[in-house]
Amino acid sequence: MGYSELYKKSIEEPEVFWGEIAENLHWFKKWDKVLDSSNPPFYRWFAGAETNICYNAVDRWATGDHAKRSAFIYENPVDEVSTSVSYEDLFKQVNEVAGLYQHLGLKKGDRVIIYLPMSIEACVAALACTRIGLIHSIIFAGFSKESIAVRIDDAKPKLIICADGSKRAGKVTDLKSIINDAVDIASFKVPKVLVVDFKIKSYIPINDRDLDWKTELASCPIKKVDCTSLKSDDPSYILYTSGTTGKPKGALRDTAGYMVALYYSIFSLYGCKDDSVYFATSDIGWVVGHSYTIYGPLIAGLTSIIYDGTPIHGKGGEQNTGIWFETMAKVKADVVFSSPTAFRVLRKYPEENITKHDLSKLRYLFLAGEPLDPPTYNWVKDVLKGIDIVDNYWQTETGWPVLCNPVGVDNLPIKAGSPSFPTWTWNLEVVDEEGNRVNPDVKGFLVAHPPTPPGFMMTVYGDDQRFIDTYWKVIPGKDMYYTGDYAIVDPDGYYYVLGRADEVIKVASHRLGTREIEELLNSHPAVAENMVIGIIDEVKGQAPLVLVVLKEDIVFNDELKKEMRLLIREGIGPIATPKEILNVSRLPKTRSGKVMRRIIKSIAEGKNIGDISTIEDGASVEEVRKAIEPLLK
Repeated sequence: MGYSELYKKSIEEPEVFWGEIAENLHWFKKWDKVLDSSNPPFYRWFAGAETNICYNAVDRWATGDHAKRSAFIYENPVDEVSTSVSYEDLFKQVNEVAGLYQHLGLKKGDRVIIYLPMSIEACVAALACTRIGLIHSIIFAGFSKESIAVRIDDAKPKLIICADGSKRAGKVTDLKSIINDAVDIASFKVPKVLVVDFKIKSYIPINDRDLDWKTELASCPIKKVDCTSLKSDDPSYILYTSGTTGKPKGALRDTAGYMVALYYSIFSLYGCKDDSVYFATSDIGWVVGHSYTIYGPLIAGLTSIIYDGTPIHGKGGEQNTGIWFETMAKVKADVVFSSPTAFRVLRKYPEENITKHDLSKLRYLFLAGEPLDPPTYNWVKDVLKGIDIVDNYWQTETGWPVLCNPVGVDNLPIKAGSPSFPTWTWNLEVVDEEGNRVNPDVKGFLVAHPPTPPGFMMTVYGDDQRFIDTYWKVIPGKDMYYTGDYAIVDPDGYYYVLGRADEVIKVASHRLGTREIEELLNSHPAVAENMVIGIIDEVKGQAPLVLVVLKEDIVFNDELKKEMRLLIREGIGPIATPKEILNVSRLPKTRSGKVMRRIIKSIAEGKNIGDISTIEDGASVEEVRKAIEPLLK
């Protein structure tokens, strides 16, 4: 069956569709019902079933011909470290860590916070949690003590696993001190902290609380632990959304639905083969790292790459803008998942840094995390000749793609700038503020009609009402999942996501998506990347403010600025004319590559910028501040 037939079946017969896929996985007990929709919007998949994600990701591959295959390959190009762990060895390591959890008194349902850099240990720690029904919460290694303390008080973990420190492009972060401070300021008192000592940063253990990872594993008497038979809706993990205001929302994921969705997505959406090597460049602190570094590839029996580094630094921390591609060639990756932002950074540098590497094994490059604009798509397509560049769209809440070209079943024609079509059981629509469908090519809010597919978040941890209010009650009187994104659908049914709805610029009576302006500017030959926000304008209400990063050796001057203004006026109209176009050498980004719009908007509005602990380069914030400050006088 092609996409159209499969998608129709997933919408009209979701229980038949997902039930057939689930037969490929291991179950301790089969389901009574594929979909329980008795308590909307809390849809539950494979009701009555019992299974275990760790069993399906590790145990079933750990014997026979598959046992010697690499489950994880760890690559750290700065320190020149490359190691791998086979499924057979992974089985042993996961059992030992699960045994240690039990030895420390942890029981099913207890929460474990993991605050580790990209490492095999971090992935093992997570898998060991799912093995015995513990609920892990991985926090990106770099979050501030305040951010961690909020998560501690929400999750109330019985154990925190942290590292002594982490190193990124040669810069050391003292993770242990951050955890010490976070535990001190949190209201909930964490009983134990397990420290993985990478010998990066010395620390003094705190008596009666801190434990050493290697020492405890060596002395633990429990070396093997059977997988716990878990109910389909037993929680597997909490992943806190990186919201910019208020208390972060803990997206709570189930066991069975998530497992089945990831398994099918690996083959149907990502086009993986049985011998694929899957390389997701994202950190495991984000949803991509959960779904497509730790779990998805292993549930499918593939090899997953754990990459510890940046896209532009190689040996000794020296700049090497081809290091990702050097790594892809080394590990023979055939499917790679990354972000448009990262490639907009790479666009600044000579293409031969990419093309000189042997990428003959690479078949697909998937890009997601923010909209993939046509200029960036076309540039990547031109550089990586013969390789399919596939846009896709999803969220922390969804767990796997909502929109994607399903190359594994039907490689459809691509339209640059569009993540193509809805994936399995995502019944999408673009609507106005009253929930009415808008016409093709008309901007509106992207929503989904229930039921939500397997893998979608169960609820907000500890707060069902917030789940309902945040996602299901935004459009009054309509039973719809509100994604929070602005979008259009063209006459051929292709979706275009224009960015967050709260980032739409309201100029006079017009609504402008920030992406529209950004795409136009990215088409200018001098521009490497740019970012647009709306700032207060006394006459129009709001006006666009543009920050541009130019390609190497391009000089910013009034003539170039004039060209950019004209490009916007001709491409969109006078209404989109920017209040100002400012040149900076870099944009403030998180370590996962997302531009921190909140920070730039706060600077432009003269507000407190708040926590910037996830910023990759703090100097970029000061550069933006200096560029914007003259506008505030």
